[in-house]
Amino acid sequence: NHLSYSAHGSYLVLHSEACEQSHISFLCVLPSSVPAPSTDLREIVFVIQSQSNSFHVRQAERRRADLLKQAHSLAEKPPVVLLSHTLSDHEGDWSILPLLPNLSYSFGKNSSWFVFLEEETHVKLTKLVEVLAKFNKKNEWFLGKPLHDEESTIIHHYAFAENPSIFKYPDFAAAWAVSTPLVVRLANKVKNEPLKSDFTIDLKHEVALYIWDNGNGPPLTAVPELCTEPEDSHETRHCATTLRTEPALCGEPVNKEDVFVAVKTCRKFHNKRVPVIKKTWEKDAFFLEYYSDYADASIPTINLGVPNTERGHCGKTFAILQRFVSGAVPETKWLLVVDDDTLISLSRLQGLLSCYDPSEPVCLGERYGYGLSQGGYSYITGGGGMVFSREAVVRLLDSGCKCYSNDAPDDMVLGMCLNALELPVTHSPLFHQARPEDYARDFLAHQVPISFHKHWNIDPVAVYNKWLKGDLQAKASDGLKTDAKTEL
Repeated sequence: NHLSYSAHGSYLVLHSEACEQSHISFLCVLPSSVPAPSTDLREIVFVIQSQSNSFHVRQAERRRADLLKQAHSLAEKPPVVLLSHTLSDHEGDWSILPLLPNLSYSFGKNSSWFVFLEEETHVKLTKLVEVLAKFNKKNEWFLGKPLHDEESTIIHHYAFAENPSIFKYPDFAAAWAVSTPLVVRLANKVKNEPLKSDFTIDLKHEVALYIWDNGNGPPLTAVPELCTEPEDSHETRHCATTLRTEPALCGEPVNKEDVFVAVKTCRKFHNKRVPVIKKTWEKDAFFLEYYSDYADASIPTINLGVPNTERGHCGKTFAILQRFVSGAVPETKWLLVVDDDTLISLSRLQGLLSCYDPSEPVCLGERYGYGLSQGGYSYITGGGGMVFSREAVVRLLDSGCKCYSNDAPDDMVLGMCLNALELPVTHSPLFHQARPEDYARDFLAHQVPISFHKHWNIDPVAVYNKWLKGDLQAKASDGLKTDAKTEL
């Protein structure tokens, strides 16, 4: 009367409460045709990692509708499908860990699995149910498609420096799953112990570290059926998840004339970094100005009257925002602010911006977080490029928000301002604060990146030509099908 089951290859392992109490275990070998205990769809809670921007809400709603449509076609009662940005008013919910107490309390009693996925992740419900049934839902499981670092990297705080490849973390685009017993335990930990890290930089790595807990928790279990291959690939028959084949394009790319490009530089980099921009992406800009602490007619650069600082550059950035709305430059719908060591594809950015409404206060780039578990804020990390709609710039400046010093971190100050105004930061994984070498091969293999940052120990022109040359659609047609091993 007290038997439970777990699948083990083509066998079923039967667990008896009476035998466990008497320290006896046994294995019952049954024919492989006997089905393992199935997972009911109602036992799965899907959490779509959504955002409040109108474009991303539409994308997430389509993903939810697809899941529910599949359940209906199977004549199954539907699973719970949640959009993460709607679950509370807590701004830091995108960092997942603050969400766990809410998920555990609201859904822990009636669920066996929590499956997290991104807007672009297509799920084959029947296949996913088969996959989850292989794992004993009473145990703690952390399942996903593993990524690993080839070398220690700043975005992971140089973790596992002696052997970076030893630690595995999930590719969120393939979906990842945690069993309810693990969610319940983690939720209690989050409630009782404050999260230690101030900064949220690479969420997938940080979530995996938190779950692993220096070896006290489960490591990531690799699941081959969680895939990032394109939906129309012939190699996805075994896959429970796949990716949309084309990058986001919501009509014609925005015109070059709609984007004003502001490059932050300083006198000491006029001969080192600015020539790289001129050799690579400057020609794709219709409106572009270089802002420096020194007016150099040969580039040319504009002196905004803000002295150069070794770090932060908040004074310079806010002077750029003021100039953008002052009438001193052509009026455009979008402002792009980049560093002089940012490598960027403007044509791909034009394609991405077709998905966003410039009449909304859009602030777009690679999202980082500061103190999210203690009422902190999100911000766009500056090196990968910060994109603002004109409406966002107007609201920022009208609020009276300003730098507390010229060398304050401009991206973080802007994040504080946006948080105070309750304006969302919109994340795109196609912007990168670091170099290609700082990201896992398999992570970049299914991307059509928009930017990278830093010239340290690389040939920046070669990096641009390899990773960023070509428009959004041309790169997508071959880039998504390239073997990940050839990408770096």
